[in-house]
Amino acid sequence: MKVLHAAAEVYPLVKTGGLADVLGALPEALIAAGADVRLVLPGLPAILAGVERQRVVCEIGAAFGAGRVTLRLGRLAPGGVAAYVIDAPYLYQRPGNPYLAPDGSEWMDSLQRFGLLGWVAAHLAAGELDPGWTPDVLHAHDWHAAMACAYAACHPGTRAATVYTIHNLAYQGLFPEDDFHLLGLPSRLMVPVGLEFHGQLSFMKAGLKYADRITTVSPNYAREIATEAFGCGLDGVIRARGADVSGILNGVDGTVWNPATDRLIPVPYSAAALGGKALCKAALQREFGLAVDAGAPLFAVVSRLTSQKGLDLLLDALPALLDFPAAGGPQLAVQGNGDPALEAAFAAAAAMHPGRVAVRLVYDEALAHRMMAGADALLVPSRFEPCGLTQLYALRYGTVPVVRHVGGLADTVVGASEAAVQAGLATGFMFGPATPAALAQALLQAVAAHGQPALWRQLMLRGMAQNFSWASAASQYMALYRDAQQALQAANHL
Repeated sequence: MKVLHAAAEVYPLVKTGGLADVLGALPEALIAAGADVRLVLPGLPAILAGVERQRVVCEIGAAFGAGRVTLRLGRLAPGGVAAYVIDAPYLYQRPGNPYLAPDGSEWMDSLQRFGLLGWVAAHLAAGELDPGWTPDVLHAHDWHAAMACAYAACHPGTRAATVYTIHNLAYQGLFPEDDFHLLGLPSRLMVPVGLEFHGQLSFMKAGLKYADRITTVSPNYAREIATEAFGCGLDGVIRARGADVSGILNGVDGTVWNPATDRLIPVPYSAAALGGKALCKAALQREFGLAVDAGAPLFAVVSRLTSQKGLDLLLDALPALLDFPAAGGPQLAVQGNGDPALEAAFAAAAAMHPGRVAVRLVYDEALAHRMMAGADALLVPSRFEPCGLTQLYALRYGTVPVVRHVGGLADTVVGASEAAVQAGLATGFMFGPATPAALAQALLQAVAAHGQPALWRQLMLRGMAQNFSWASAASQYMALYRDAQQALQAANHL
């Protein structure tokens, strides 16, 4: 089976969040499951520089406002996944990340930048750009690539089935309705039952309306987005797709996230030899300027600093955590950036509590590994969370998650209720309402458990024993691809 993945980012070349990790690992798992996989990516500077052994597939010419568009084919690394790169310097050769300029403002031509990504993906799926390789399935990821589903649906000759994965429904790719003509699609699509969304053009709806199958990154999130509370105004569209929508839980790349082999952490360790984790904790405390105290429970946040992540709840719950009467006193280390107000609030908290609270307002991949290894517990108090990868990494590193019962967090963490602890099933701590009080209660439960070494070790080892491999996800995607192909073939024979 030939599968083409269309996405805006891929680890390790370009990463702003979990999407890149998925694109860095899922294709390899699909190849191991027997698929012939290629990616199609925008020619961002890091992607053009990082995809090796490129050759020109075809010259597309002027398109989407770019005077020159060239399609190239190379590999992510020697022997790695094959990747098409859309070389359009006018649209992609610029600083900043895929979505924002260096000053944090949105690119004004994002419609053209990601419209081109979807257009090229659809034309590859139609066998038009590379006659030597035509996919059986086109798999588009998030709003950036969603328009590929609309382009494919408008071309009856496309034999590839389309699958669309929602990584985060909150980011929908909304543009002025008047810019629709820039996409070159039939005007009949710009209606409420098509791409129109409250007077705007929605890229997300292109995937939701026109893909043959829709997935999300966890089963629980697939159920949640069909409700008004989590549907971001699209719950009706999602409910209308019925059984076409399913959830497949993300996995963890064990070659990247493994405390026994991780070269980015001070000392390796494993479930059978946990001694290195204490050394990693002491090193992290020194790095952050926290009191070096083995008995002090060290909580970590590795996250974008946004309201979605519930970090305002943590700020409100912080006094209760820091006032807990425990030997050494709980500590908090935060890594991430985002909302300026949250950045300022965490910086202020660190200034008020030196030695207890420390903040690094950056995202640094190597530091994220050191935090996973050195912290006792990871905080993920999200208001909504499609899957969440950091709690999966934490479990592998024996770092006990404290999470809200929502989305993929509820699918991957077993809260330490009395029954779950006695049954040996608990892997973390969980709270329900998105309130500071509920979070504070979970934090204090974690602090109390940390003071019971046998219980804490049980939680660590149970978490480290969990298997969230990409092999299971790849098997489910392969079954979904076959189902989508059969449905498309049946529809074409009606």
